[in-house]
Amino acid sequence: MQVSKASTKSRVALRQERNREALVQAGYTVISQKGIDSATMQEIADLADVGAGTVYSYFKSKDDLAVSVMERVMHNLALRIEEVTNTFADPAQVYAFGIRTVIDHATGDMRWKQLLNRPEVIADAMFRCMGPFAIRDLENATQAGRFKVVDARLTWQMASYAIVGVSLAITKEHLPPSLIDETVVRLLCMTGIGEAEAKDLASRPRPALPPEKSRL
Repeated sequence: MQVSKASTKSRVALRQERNREALVQAGYTVISQKGIDSATMQEIADLADVGAGTVYSYFKSKDDLAVSVMERVMHNLALRIEEVTNTFADPAQVYAFGIRTVIDHATGDMRWKQLLNRPEVIADAMFRCMGPFAIRDLENATQAGRFKVVDARLTWQMASYAIVGVSLAITKEHLPPSLIDETVVRLLCMTGIGEAEAKDLASRPRPALPPEKSRL
C-alpha cells in the first residue's frame, strides 16, 4: 500500500512540531535551573532526546531558543496574574497589579534579566504574549470609568517598552530598584488618571502568585 505524499508531509510536520515543543520544554527546564548563560545546547538537545545538530534546524542560536522559552514563561505569568486578579473588584487594580508584577519578574527573575540585553526582542515578546491580557484589562478599566484610555493597544505597546527599558536600567544598576514604585505610578498615569489615584493603586496590597508550574 502506497503512502500518499500528503500523509507523509503530515507525519513530517507532526514530527517537527513534536521536536520543537520538546526543545522548548527542555530549554525551559535547563534554563530555569542554570540560567541562559550556563545552559548548553547539547544538554538541551539531550533532554529533548534529539540530536545536537537538530536544534539548529529549529533555532538559530541559544538566544533564539531562550526567547521562545521566555514567550511561554510570559504567557504563563499572565495566567498566574489572572488567577490573582480575578478576585479583584476594581478593574484598575487588575492592571496595576499586572504591570508591577511584570516589573518585579523582569528585574528579579534570572531568565528575564539575561534577555533584557536584547530589549527590542524582549519588549516585542512582552507586547505579543502579554498583550491580550493587558489590553483587555485596560479596556475593562476604561469601560468601568476608572481609566481614560483611547487606544489600549498603543498604551500597552508604550508600557511594554517602558517596562523593559526601566528594568534593563535597574539590572545594569543605572537606576536604583527603589524607583520601581515610581515607575508603576508613571505607567498608571499613562491611562489618564491623576497622580494621587495612581499612587493609591500602586500602593495596594499585592497577593502572592500561585507557584509556577514545572512544565510550560
